[in-house]
Amino acid sequence: MEEKGEKLCEAARIGDVAGVTSLIDAGYDVTYFDADGFTPLMYAAKLGHHEVISKLLEAGAPWNALSPSSLSAGDFAMQNGHQDAFDLLLNTGVQAELILGTIARKEKENSHSDGGYLVDRVSFSEDKLMDADSKAVMMAWEKPLMESHAKAVCSGGGHVLNVGFGMGLVDMAIQQYNPVSHTIIEAHPEVYDRMLRNGWGEKENVKILFGRWQDVLPQLGSYDGIFFDTYGEYYEDMREFHQHLPKLLKPGGIYSFFNGLCGDNAFFHVVYCNIVSLELENLGYTTQLIPLPVKDCLAEEVWEGVKQKYWQLDTYYLPVCQYTDDSE
Repeated sequence: MEEKGEKLCEAARIGDVAGVTSLIDAGYDVTYFDADGFTPLMYAAKLGHHEVISKLLEAGAPWNALSPSSLSAGDFAMQNGHQDAFDLLLNTGVQAELILGTIARKEKENSHSDGGYLVDRVSFSEDKLMDADSKAVMMAWEKPLMESHAKAVCSGGGHVLNVGFGMGLVDMAIQQYNPVSHTIIEAHPEVYDRMLRNGWGEKENVKILFGRWQDVLPQLGSYDGIFFDTYGEYYEDMREFHQHLPKLLKPGGIYSFFNGLCGDNAFFHVVYCNIVSLELENLGYTTQLIPLPVKDCLAEEVWEGVKQKYWQLDTYYLPVCQYTDDSE
């Protein structure tokens, strides 16, 4: 089997379409990893062999397999500037995730699946909010991002909704724009108590709703700007929230969310940016992704004491979503 796998890797590496086709027809394993931890698809992507990639994908080669350095075939195509190969792998990834939701389900299996975060103790420090497993709920390095999110959702003035307070970074930024009303949903009891101790309940234009957003939906009105950033939930939860946008967001209003989707892998991140844009488009919203460089915010010491680096990319894509009326 190893010899067969090596032959397939070699044919993929040199771009031998006929050779790859005949090896696949002979039953050679397209999921094979060689001694260096690479699959035939990774070799083909790295060298831009578009037709070989197509044959391998048709035969069931896993588009989301990872090398020892946690890079996928799509990452190799992206890094080496092979646009056709990248587009093919991206389309494959988007279609697979729309149908199966494999990444989201895998993350759900490996994380709390019972809303456990809400009963966990949390700890606050000057630069981070941590859960009981030493995973970061929110960190101070996000402050410039939250200020940009606040600017977007407050661009129309009026009434603003934020789902998930955390350290309050986005809410402090929202307050600078003096919205007519500023509604905050927070579900964690310790975070909620801290909010009250810090005077958030006494601000004239602030309304705090304690509970999960799913439970306080009946208390919500309609808003000119909405920001969504929860912790301990999954992509499916955000997708469910999006179904309520037509009732929650006023015509012409702005919606944004913390775009931490697959923030540890560049290609998977692009896949999920495309998925969420497509799903919002189906609801009638256009999504503009504004690139913000974050590399300078993320020195190694930032992650000291944090169990998991939830963001490892150099660029953050800030989503600005707005309803489009095609009848106009």
